[in-house]
Amino acid sequence: MQALRSWPAKLALYAVLVSMALLTAFPFYWMFVLATHDRSTIFRAPPPMWFGTELSANYERLVSTLPFWRNAWNSLYTALMATGTTLFFCSLAGFGFAMYDFKGRDTLFGFLLGTMMVPGLLGIIPYYLIMRWLGWINLPRALYAPGMASAFGIFLMRQYIASAVPADLLDAGRIDGLSEFGLYRRVVVPLIKPAFGTLGIITFVGQWNNFMGALIVLKERTAYTLPLALRSLQGLISTDWGALMLGTALSVLPLLVAFAVGSRRIIEGLTAGALKG
Repeated sequence: MQALRSWPAKLALYAVLVSMALLTAFPFYWMFVLATHDRSTIFRAPPPMWFGTELSANYERLVSTLPFWRNAWNSLYTALMATGTTLFFCSLAGFGFAMYDFKGRDTLFGFLLGTMMVPGLLGIIPYYLIMRWLGWINLPRALYAPGMASAFGIFLMRQYIASAVPADLLDAGRIDGLSEFGLYRRVVVPLIKPAFGTLGIITFVGQWNNFMGALIVLKERTAYTLPLALRSLQGLISTDWGALMLGTALSVLPLLVAFAVGSRRIIEGLTAGALKG
């Protein structure tokens, strides 16, 4: 009887979950639909809800207006470099803060957390001046190098390492003759893969969608990343919405793939603290 009484509640819960999933997925579906229509059809009333026949025409106008695939490579390169360097340096710093007791550690970590409270817009002018002084204007490194050791990444890694890596395991490694970097590489890294997945996806998506940084330091169309390149398609008088929607749809695909591959790691990383408690 109790199982029978629980069925209505389960059905209601599943109905709510399915409804929310469909509501979340609908904007993505509609974006792909609009990518196959021209401007006159997109603004038709009622709007189209099924795929059209203008995909190839939209693609031709997109690649004739922009060096689209060069811009896509710029985005992919900067996102991968940002992800790889952030994971390496933030995990090293998190390892140091979590497992070593040195003078001023808590003060330095508190200062690090304090930097997270400073609005990023306040650093726009110093960021541009530093990049110009280094000669990095129009170079991809101007986008990924400043965030190699982000405060959020160090905080996330420090908290995860402190809860997931036993100090006794490190002592055992030292007895076996491992160096400190060897402990990091052979002991710590295998134990923090969920944190790597979480921070990696957050960093990749954040850098892929980085519009403000690209707007500040990238001046030539061949150096643009996708957010800035797609924004340049929007004119003051007219906009080719079909080509723009197709470019947007193509730019979203890598994010969907990255999330599908790393979603399990994200969930593990975000719930690890609660489960260990």
